[in-house]
Order: sequence, then C-alpha cells, then structure tokens
Amino acid sequence: MRVLIAPDTFGTTLGATQVAAAMAEGWADGAPHDEVRQLPLSNGGPGFLDVLERAVGGTMVATTVSDPLGREVPAAVLLADVGGRRTAWVEAAQASGLHLLAADERDPRVTSTWGVGQLLDTALAEGATRVVVGVEGSATNDAGAGMLAALGAGPAAALARGGLGLRDAPADALAGLPDVLARFAGVEVVLATDDPTPLLGLAGTSAVESPRKGAAPEHAQALEAALGHFTDLLARTLPSPPTDLLTGAPRRLDREPGAGAAGGLGYALLALGARHTGAVSEVLRVTGFDVAAAGSDLVVTATDRLDWTSLRGSVVSGAAEAGAAAARPVVCVAGEVLVGRRETMTTGLAGCYAVADLPHEVDAMLADPVGTLRRRTARVARTWSPAR
Repeated sequence: MRVLIAPDTFGTTLGATQVAAAMAEGWADGAPHDEVRQLPLSNGGPGFLDVLERAVGGTMVATTVSDPLGREVPAAVLLADVGGRRTAWVEAAQASGLHLLAADERDPRVTSTWGVGQLLDTALAEGATRVVVGVEGSATNDAGAGMLAALGAGPAAALARGGLGLRDAPADALAGLPDVLARFAGVEVVLATDDPTPLLGLAGTSAVESPRKGAAPEHAQALEAALGHFTDLLARTLPSPPTDLLTGAPRRLDREPGAGAAGGLGYALLALGARHTGAVSEVLRVTGFDVAAAGSDLVVTATDRLDWTSLRGSVVSGAAEAGAAAARPVVCVAGEVLVGRRETMTTGLAGCYAVADLPHEVDAMLADPVGTLRRRTARVARTWSPAR
C-alpha cells in the first residue's frame, strides 16, 4: 500500500518534519511492506518555512529581527522564483511568535510586531515581487502597528510599544504610511491565514485571542479601545480608501476576513493591499498535496490536539477535504482526541487515533513524544495495512 504521511506540528514539542519522520518510522514498524512518503504541512505558524522549503527549494536568506519584546532573534525569509516571479515567504512567528516568550513574559499589551516589518523589509530588499505572509502563532495584539513602524510608517515611540500603547497614538502617528504604500506598489502581498476573527468587537481579536496570549479580561477591554483608536488613525491616513470592486462602496478593512488574525497583524497587511488566502490551502498548493494524495492509497495526517477548532481551517481539515477530493481515505493520529466520531466524520476523516487517552498516557507522551507517536502510528499501520 502507498501511504502519504502529511502531519501538522505537535504544538511546540515537535515540528511537522519531526512528526512526519517519527510517524514514518512507526509505519515501517507496523507495515514494513508499505511504501511511505512524507509530506509535512503547516497552518502558517512555526515551521511554515521549513515545510515550504522542502517543496520549492529556493534560498533561505538569514537575518536578525526583533522578537515581541525587542530582543534580537535569528530569522529567515524563503525566496524562490515561481512562475517567473520572485516570491518570498515570511513566517511571522519567527519574529512575533508566542513560543519566543517565557510564560511570565506573555503580555499582549506590550508585545510588538516590529520584527515582522523587518522580515518584510528583507523580502523587498531581495527583490521579491510577491510576498506571502503566514501569521499564525503570534504573541501580539497591536493590529500590526509595530510592523508598519518598522517599514517607516511612523515612529516606534508611537507605534511599537504594543497594543496598549496605541491608545494615545497622535494624529500624525502614521504620517509615513503613504510612502510605505508607494514602496509596496507593484508587489503582491498575500495574507495567508485561516483565522476568521475580525479585528474589533465581541468576537474580535482582543476579546477572543488576547486572553490566550496572557491578557486579563480588563486588559482585553483596554486593548479593544486602543485598537479602535488605531483603526481611526489609519482610516484617516490612507491616501486612497479601499472600495468594493463591484459596488464601489467603501470597505471596512477591520471587518475583512483575516483582519483579526495574529492580534490584528492581518489588518495591517490588508492596509498594505494584501490579498487574503487560506494558509493551509496555500501550503497544500505549494507542496503539491493533491497530486501526492492521488498517488497514494491512504493519507495519514496528525496534530497534537484534535478538538472543535480542528474541524475547519486546520491542517487536519484541509488534508481531509483534499483527500476526499482525490477519493482517498484520510485518517488522523492526534496527541489527544477531544471530539467524537460524528464530528470527525463530518470533517471527512475515516478514523482518528489518540496517542494519549488517559492521564498517565498524557504524561508519557510529554516525556517521550517521538517514541509514543511512533508506537501509536505502528498500531494504526497494523489496522489499515495488515501483514500479508
């Protein structure tokens, strides 16, 4: 049997490439007669560039950027010529990722996307005419103000102090934005995210996402007010307010799909003229998942935690949908499975298998993630590809 192993990361424990390698070894243990291919995937968060580099090759341009608290960290931009265009892929989490901060450092009131602007600056300096930005996994809630400041839209003192610092940003804080927009003229910017969160409101990024990044309820309310002030400044500064192509009516960028992604980083990218696309669909396209799935008899995906959030806009749901389109069964190995069979079947999964079902198994998984994943995958292999 031909088996395609196409996993996501296991949180911050294992990258997608490590997960794929462990599962391939496990499958070989359980079904050594099978032909196994590894195709790690990503949702646009940590590991995004590693996955894409395996698919397109290209050149990793190393650089140094600021992390969410302004400390220097190593990062890179992936460059490749695709379809006659110089394309750059940017992993925003390399600069603004939650994984860069210790638990007691996580405070979206003060974290900044300045480093993401440095990554975009590197992409333009390398001659990119198309820039794809994966934004998942952020520690920030500054509506991308820090990113815009790093690109020259305004002073760091006004824009790069974190989301809460935007509450008293002066009227001319974005005076340099027209020059930034001119610099991006002729450059296709792509916002790659499957996060549908809007920027503002009860379902907005401050209310929904900031608590997961360390904000208390009262902090979320203050961040909401600060981001509201920032959107007013940006709307007044844009030289050509965006309009709907069909109706000509003004567009509210803060309500656009993806605007609230990564603490509003999506909003600032949309202000630069970005086109929105799903991060998972972008990865599936670039990696040639459809062709790989069609050439396989079974697709095995994986994630650290299969819960209700995995049922759409995730690597698991994307692989299941694409596998169904290729008429191939897709099964999932997950660290934990927290939804029932009815829910997973609606996603298109033919089966789900947990590495850990009981509390003591969770402890064992955390202590030996590679070994436990390998052993669970071996048991799945014996189920789907019994010995001849």
